Amino acid sequence: MKKIGAFILLVTFFACNEKLVEKPENLIPRDKMVMILKEMAIINASKNTNIDLLRSNKIDPTTYVFNKFKIDSAQFVLSDKYYAAIPLEYEAIYKEVDTLINIDKERLQALKKEKDSLKRVEKDALKKKNDSLKKTNN
Repeated sequence: MKKIGAFILLVTFFACNEKLVEKPENLIPRDKMVMILKEMAIINASKNTNIDLLRSNKIDPTTYVFNKFKIDSAQFVLSDKYYAAIPLEYEAIYKEVDTLINIDKERLQALKKEKDSLKRVEKDALKKKNDSLKKTNN
């Protein structure tokens, strides 16, 4: 029984070390892949809310991303398949994408708050100016 358990353990160990997908010649570097996936996530999210805007400007989101990063669909698919065959690496890539998206989200929220504050200050200043003009005219 111990021999069977040892045999299964060895087979499992070697199977886990076996490369399921060979590294493509034109593998997209990890850092670039993170940026591509981040961009695709943002564009796909906007596609769900602004599809008419994209259509009216004749923008295909996937083509846009591929052109921006100077890659083609085959290179992306092979690279994605390669990284997906390494589950821990693939998970780390997507965690980094998520982190970068959250950083951008927080930055945009801070900018929106700042813009809203500036609008409020401008509105208050305009109100004070109008109030003082009314007092002067009376």
